[in-house]
Amino acid sequence: MTCAALGERAKPRSSDDDHLHQFVYSGFAGSNLIIDDAASVTASGLVELTNGTLRLKGHAIYPTPVRFRDGGTVRSFSSSFVFGILSAYPDVSANGIALFVAASKDFSAAMAAQYLGLLSSNNNGNATNRVFAIELDTMQNNEFKDISDNHVGIDINSLISMNSTNAGYYDGNGDFHSLTLISHEAMQVWVDYDGETKKINVTLAPLKMSKPVRPLLSVTYDLSTVIPDMAYIGFSSATGLVNSRHYVLGWSFAMDGPAPAIDIAKLPKLPREFPKPRSKVMEIILPIATAALVLFVGTTLVLLRRSQLRYTELKEDWEVEFGPHRFSYKDLFRATEGFKNKNLLGVGGFGKVYKGVLPVSKCEIAVKRVSHNSKQGMKEFVAEIVSIGRMQHPNLVQLLGYCRRKGELLLVYEYMKNGSLDKYLYCQDNKPTLNWVRRLGIIKGIASGLLYLHEEWEKVVVHRDIKASNVLLDNGMNGRLGDFGLAMLYDHSANPQTSHVVGTIGYLAPEIGRTSKATTLTDIFAFGIFVLEVTCGQKPIMQDSEDNNIMLVDWVVEHWNKGSLIETMDTKLQGDYNVDEACVALKVGLLCSHPLPEARPSMRQVLQYLNGETPVPELVPAQLSFQMLAVMQNQGFDSYIMSYPSSVESIQSISSLVQEK
Repeated sequence: MTCAALGERAKPRSSDDDHLHQFVYSGFAGSNLIIDDAASVTASGLVELTNGTLRLKGHAIYPTPVRFRDGGTVRSFSSSFVFGILSAYPDVSANGIALFVAASKDFSAAMAAQYLGLLSSNNNGNATNRVFAIELDTMQNNEFKDISDNHVGIDINSLISMNSTNAGYYDGNGDFHSLTLISHEAMQVWVDYDGETKKINVTLAPLKMSKPVRPLLSVTYDLSTVIPDMAYIGFSSATGLVNSRHYVLGWSFAMDGPAPAIDIAKLPKLPREFPKPRSKVMEIILPIATAALVLFVGTTLVLLRRSQLRYTELKEDWEVEFGPHRFSYKDLFRATEGFKNKNLLGVGGFGKVYKGVLPVSKCEIAVKRVSHNSKQGMKEFVAEIVSIGRMQHPNLVQLLGYCRRKGELLLVYEYMKNGSLDKYLYCQDNKPTLNWVRRLGIIKGIASGLLYLHEEWEKVVVHRDIKASNVLLDNGMNGRLGDFGLAMLYDHSANPQTSHVVGTIGYLAPEIGRTSKATTLTDIFAFGIFVLEVTCGQKPIMQDSEDNNIMLVDWVVEHWNKGSLIETMDTKLQGDYNVDEACVALKVGLLCSHPLPEARPSMRQVLQYLNGETPVPELVPAQLSFQMLAVMQNQGFDSYIMSYPSSVESIQSISSLVQEK
């Protein structure tokens, strides 16, 4: 029994008999798929999982659950689909797409960006997820042990793939041919599961090519431990910090047999909103032709000027005054060995960071590559970066200079050998646990650095993104604040008709939702959350015993109301800390993260509290909630938070702390 045609392009076929269930979509015009979040079906019949908006997720799900089990085991099934990924920056990772089979169609608690809209930081790896997925990922995330920024992986309840390989296919001779997932070209994927042998095969090929005989990826795993009797099948994707779009052009599925063929001729076309990558042939031919012409005009002139012209960079007139602070791209390229992955230190909110050694001075540096195409406000931003580079403070990462190239800005910092603080707090990369003396020293150091930025420098500098991952540890394990000033880039280039909030969920002060303006008081709010994070060893958005997401500050306030504040201390310290110092730190964290800006102390007062020069004011609870304050003050903060669905449930009631006068 087949369904009626759903438009010219989408013609799914299904059966009332679960044992014969199958469908095929050669385009999705008029389809009845379940679409949520950023996803939509375009007029041409494309499933658009993401629309280019940053940090959003989208899902397209077959409308009815499918019976996957026959008795106690999962039956054989097959699926095929055609997809395409478009990015505004072809050479920059833009997150990927996943085909999933899941027990639920509710992904409201899932996170965007590297979590692909499937899981979150709170449940990644949990057996209760009951999710099987094939990921086509264009980002290399160290957190998930990704092998590259262009890979195919088989995921079981976790985004750490049980097996993965670089994208490509094997021809009839067994030779491997690479494919670039982010190439703006449509490709076809086949996923097959054999219920008897428990083998999962994944095959990839360019569109219009027949299915290769040899699969790209093959794993033996009994999906009966994962997939329930009735389960949903669909697609999920998410965007991070790069403007990208993810499309599904066609899709087929069948139980106990091969998936029906997709009619390639009826598939809708991928849009061409983003420019095609430059031809590699042209990149080679043009410099050769130019060099030949120059050689023809005068060999002597070329020989005299070759060393200068080879690496000459185009500079605007206004950059002359900033010359001493500008690095040549040649030096940075050589320092990082061509920005090889082996020198990649991490991927942050603003871009990738690479370790390097300058060729002449042998000085170790960290180079942050920031994608940026707008010329608006660049002169003012560079002026501020150079000004910030003159700062000298032991608790700030020294900004040494910059380099500009088409489409990107490179910022050069001094290298911090011991990496970021969050790796020690959460024991990543086998880092040892920091003792209390170190932690308190780091808190005081960052407070001192912020005081310098807010009050002691020649002008006020607002950091805007204070968090553990932006605190680096020098050779003496002293905390040094990095990434200050980067948000100014977006201020200078932003459309004046739009508001742009810069920061990290969990650290954002409530008033930012109304004003979209960062101030020293919003820095102090984020610092308060940072103090609680370092002291308690918990992330700003944490999980309680019932697997509910709650705010860290909420949890600390609850213990404070019960008189059990000291129970919030990081258990990894094993009780080895000064109780009085710990209580002061916790109270300072609560006072700084007060929802009302006027109730927060200045950084000078914070240092006085931490150094024992002034007692911390007593705190008294009031009957206000975080959401109520957002409505009273912001009239718009909720809509901003809604763009981060993983945080909506976590921002529940937070007790307001009122300073006793």
